[in-house]
Amino acid sequence: MAGRTKLELNPYHRFSKAEWAQYRDGEPMTLSAADINRLRALTDPISLTEAEEIYLPLSRLISFYVEASQAVHRVSTRFLGTEDHQIPFIIGVAGSVASGKSTTSRILRALLQRWRTSPKVDLLTTDGFLYPNAVLDERGLAARKGFPESYDRAALLAFLADIKSGKASVRAPVYSHLVYDIIPGEFVSIDRPDILIVEGLNILQAGELPKTGKPLLFASDFIDFSIYIDADEADLRDWFMVRFRALRESAFTDPKSFFRRLAEMPTAEAEGFAMQAWDNINLVNLRENILPTRSRADLILKKAGNHTVEEVMLRRV
Repeated sequence: MAGRTKLELNPYHRFSKAEWAQYRDGEPMTLSAADINRLRALTDPISLTEAEEIYLPLSRLISFYVEASQAVHRVSTRFLGTEDHQIPFIIGVAGSVASGKSTTSRILRALLQRWRTSPKVDLLTTDGFLYPNAVLDERGLAARKGFPESYDRAALLAFLADIKSGKASVRAPVYSHLVYDIIPGEFVSIDRPDILIVEGLNILQAGELPKTGKPLLFASDFIDFSIYIDADEADLRDWFMVRFRALRESAFTDPKSFFRRLAEMPTAEAEGFAMQAWDNINLVNLRENILPTRSRADLILKKAGNHTVEEVMLRRV
């Protein structure tokens, strides 16, 4: 209508780094610079200051969410007259390859573990739910590893359902980045944590509901709080190449490495292979599957080209 200011609706509160840092609210930093160096990924230059400004306030926020979730659960059990079992609080961390999901997850876990209530915090990546390479080859999915269809989604859902039900010692398969495959017969056991952080490319996906109206479950249905690590495509590509070069001089040189041949190639040839992998696999997956889930996140960490978080967006409740 003429003369009337159009109301802009935004589902997120937006904060600069300085504004977000204030929500630390005097909480002491429980990690040292040595801890940060130990927890960060190979090529993620996160500093202690960054952890204090971004992840300490975030851990404080999540602790409030956990307390609120537990309070709602106690009300429900009192109303129903059922036994009060601790229900794990699940945090999902999503984002592109090379966005820094692993660093965020590990630092967040360390901060939450040292919270005053000393909760039991476990961390799991969804890599263990990838189909083995033999299955991917059989189904013609080898070039789509990391895409939603390359995961055993039924197994992931069963795992999350068992965690949420309070089941003891829930097992998940183990994935090796060294051999680039699931390790047969190896499992990690998650035993009734207070908080479980689940890191994965597509952890926030909901998928399409069937026309029959039959209810379906998705991994995102089990997540209590979700985080999306956001960055521009050009920056993600640069970080991917920086990581590739670092791995080519370290892990790829291991005789057991699936990518040993890349360490032995001429540099230009190896980097050409990496750029093709980015353009044809990772970038396609980002555009088609990962980025569309960003708007479903409770909190978005927007990174600048130097890998530091420049903006925090928190969903309005």
